[in-house]
Amino acid sequence: MVAFPLSLRERGRNALLLFLPKGPGRSPVNRYASNSSEPSPQRCALGATRRLSRGERGFYRGRFAPSPTGDLHFGSLVAALASWLRARNRGGHWLLRVDDIDPPREVAGSTQAILSTLAQLGLTADAPALHQSKRGEAYAQALRQLQRDCHAFPCWCSRADLEAAGAVHRDGHCTSTRRDDREPSWRLRVPDLEIVFDDGLQGPQHQNVREAVGDFVLRRADGLWSYQLACVVDDAFQGITEVVRGCDLLDSTPRQILLQRLLGLSTPAYLHLPLAVDAQGRKFSKSSDAPAVDAADPRIALARALRFLGQPVPDAHDVATILLTAAHNFDLSPLRGLIARTATSATRTDNE
Repeated sequence: MVAFPLSLRERGRNALLLFLPKGPGRSPVNRYASNSSEPSPQRCALGATRRLSRGERGFYRGRFAPSPTGDLHFGSLVAALASWLRARNRGGHWLLRVDDIDPPREVAGSTQAILSTLAQLGLTADAPALHQSKRGEAYAQALRQLQRDCHAFPCWCSRADLEAAGAVHRDGHCTSTRRDDREPSWRLRVPDLEIVFDDGLQGPQHQNVREAVGDFVLRRADGLWSYQLACVVDDAFQGITEVVRGCDLLDSTPRQILLQRLLGLSTPAYLHLPLAVDAQGRKFSKSSDAPAVDAADPRIALARALRFLGQPVPDAHDVATILLTAAHNFDLSPLRGLIARTATSATRTDNE
């Protein structure tokens, strides 16, 4: 991994949110010491990655974080089931988070529909769902920290401006000048370094975020928060020790690890599942009108997802036994290195 110059002790007062294990008198704590949003030149340096100790983590904590842009489809069910089984197999907690930070894309009623479907399938969480729409102040605090440390800057470049210039936004250099007729977005000034991590299924990964992505958006010009910033802040807040999700988000991981380092947060383990695709190689997604999961008979839906994950389907007639048996035997090694997998064999109907 890339080494960073400052220790956590040196950056102690800048640590963002440290999750303390649940118990009497313990709760997530905000560690911000200053409300100033003015950058300080003396503190323009990268921070160190910090992993929570065993005592601070308590034990395994995973999560599923759907976006309320439609009903739960097969691809999302695979991610939800895999993350649930992984947490139960490790004897840990499984949490839910609703990524509702993009109102223009939300579909009315989909949050409740998703949570209801998960409950019908027996995928119960160990705490009430966290809604990102209620977490704006936490994201604002993170942005203020990045501003103070000279890692964030205002930008009036539109997507059209960048496309016209044929440019990737790098090193804080804007193609557009300051404008008084609209608010700027805020971007991360991405340093020139390689982010390296070992994915639980996809193996060693590396990316120079500056070269691959450039200065990415933290808060949009319309005031909405970016997925990358919100995800990092909330994974830390919830004390997530491993993120289990689809390979469509593998490319986001280096950006999130970079943000974790700059904010002085611990980095969870990552495990990216193969994407569920149809016979034409198209990903099952809400944008492609993937059909909603039919939870009328949870056993059938669970059996299909288990087959996709390369797991044996337990010979049981009740959902609780199916899930507990599957969790006990959970082993993702058959999927190692797979980026995508057709869901045709997983969607056949058996006499479950």
